[in-house]
Amino acid sequence: MKRKTTPKAILILNLLLGAALLIFANSTPKLFPEDITRLLCLALIYCIAAMSLNLINGFTGMFSLGHAGFMAIGAYTTAILTLSPQDKKSLFIIEPIWQPLLSLNTPLWVSLLIGGVIGALFALLVGFPVLKLKGDYLAVASLGFSEILVILFTNITPLTNGATGLSRIPPLLDVTGKGQFMTAFWPMLFFLITFIVLKRFINSSYGRALKAIREDEIAAEAMGINLQRHKTLSFVTGAFFASLSGGLLAAWGTSINPVQFKFIFTYQILLIVVIGGMGSLSGSIIASFLYAFGMEKMRIIDDLSGVTGLRMVVFSVLLIVVVLFFRRGIMGTREITWQGLIHLFQGRTKRVKEAGDHGEGE
Repeated sequence: MKRKTTPKAILILNLLLGAALLIFANSTPKLFPEDITRLLCLALIYCIAAMSLNLINGFTGMFSLGHAGFMAIGAYTTAILTLSPQDKKSLFIIEPIWQPLLSLNTPLWVSLLIGGVIGALFALLVGFPVLKLKGDYLAVASLGFSEILVILFTNITPLTNGATGLSRIPPLLDVTGKGQFMTAFWPMLFFLITFIVLKRFINSSYGRALKAIREDEIAAEAMGINLQRHKTLSFVTGAFFASLSGGLLAAWGTSINPVQFKFIFTYQILLIVVIGGMGSLSGSIIASFLYAFGMEKMRIIDDLSGVTGLRMVVFSVLLIVVVLFFRRGIMGTREITWQGLIHLFQGRTKRVKEAGDHGEGE
């Protein structure tokens, strides 16, 4: 008979796991070479971006292609707020930065949250007209919004430094902010926050309403679900965490420019969501790590062949294979839970014991 894990036990396990992951992330410079730490940080940033897009596309059933735009908002906000006044003066050569922004200087975590709020406000403004559209029309409208942002960031020189972009952005250091090497602490912290918030949101009554909208909008509306309000809530929440991931990406690379956030970047995040499974946070996490580490490790293909970009061809073939054999992605709509892991462990232990008893009987 399977025992059900109590909520208290699950809470304790979650707290222990979270604390262990944060301690591990803060110690990455001592445990791994710098390139592995950078890949780990990138994978965690992809996790945040993919989970937020999955909320919109996978759990709500909307087809949005504007994620890169929200990430750009978070990236530029974080960059401007974390850069020192001296760096701002030296970077803005063509036109000086707007005077109110010159003296602004906030810690990384504050800058990330402000970037998330600004991204959510933009999503709220865009959401009212755009979310009345469906399917391909919504995809085109959201993609257009993202491209408009890229054009604005390229041309509003006193705010973004134009096509030159911004550099010297403070990197991802340890929890004290005084270390010399990049750590995965801040990406890990905000990854955990994102996962917890989205998980609780999806399992709430609002999350069930979003899933109902995904399955059948007409039936959901007939049941009394306000489509516009719930879609807007999903869109704004996803934009908040997308902007947050963009801010982390700016600190990860220590430099940004508008070209980074062209529509192809949204497709990369969408690719991760599709591979992991539309409607599975666990799938988005697994696929993010596979994508980040896989793309880097496959650089050897370019080196051996001498053909730049050949790894993308190999990756595309692997993607086709995954889609053929896993039509709904790696996880589909399933999630990895403590209950499932405990049952899996108990089942294996039971099979091993039965095999031992059978051997002794012979």
